[in-house]
Amino acid sequence: MTFSIVARSADGESWGVAVASKFLAVGSAVPAAVAGVGAVATQADANVAYKGLALSHLDEGATAPVALQRLIEEDDGRAHRQVGIVDIDGGAASHTGAECIPWAGGRIGEGYAVQGNCLAGEEVVEAMEQAWLASDAAAPLQDRLVAALSAGDEAGGDRRGRQSAAILVVRDEAGYGGLDDVAVDLRVDDHAAPIDELKRLLDLHELYLTASTDDEKVPVDEALRTELETFATDAGHRDFHAWVGTENYEMRVAADLAWIDRRVLAVVRGEDR
Repeated sequence: MTFSIVARSADGESWGVAVASKFLAVGSAVPAAVAGVGAVATQADANVAYKGLALSHLDEGATAPVALQRLIEEDDGRAHRQVGIVDIDGGAASHTGAECIPWAGGRIGEGYAVQGNCLAGEEVVEAMEQAWLASDAAAPLQDRLVAALSAGDEAGGDRRGRQSAAILVVRDEAGYGGLDDVAVDLRVDDHAAPIDELKRLLDLHELYLTASTDDEKVPVDEALRTELETFATDAGHRDFHAWVGTENYEMRVAADLAWIDRRVLAVVRGEDR
């Protein structure tokens, strides 16, 4: 009773899953991904063991279709399962068991697998596929995934209603401080408009947990450095870096204060309101 998209970025560097459902905390059950390996979504009467098994098969060199075949061959409950897989090379596979609640089915193409069950109709997966294909291939994978998820929701989504949504994206050394591969891991567990809330969280994630691009960096000269330090001390902080740490803007301000993100500077100057 869920719809999802599993995909690889066009540059072959990221893998991810976006999912929504009339089900509590769908992100805890459906998505799994490993950088340099692939991604999987398990749903309907979800077999959560599929996540580890599929990724293990992919890591051993299996393609998405081969990994999927191994999963369903070994599962007596295959008729009740739905699963989508994308491998390291962008190969895709999707399975919808004959006993999944209708409408149920999926679409696959190079780099993506879209699937859903208990849907308003086939138009849900059609809208998701079209949104994926129409999105900018150079855009961050998380943005493309959420756009596809939103399109499915607008087309009717889960026919029981809305409750939760989630997104998981992995890329080599993309995690906090570059110390793991989790680029995005956001969940909305229980909400009247979970996809809208997921979009809001993704915007915050970009601000707090994504490094500034060169275009977003404002060079800090002596006058601006004085302004920043004065701002921080007036607010009761030891120095500006103490304020940065308190507000969790470490990804948006240079360690040597050579530059500051334009959005953080707008916060300092009260221009973000």
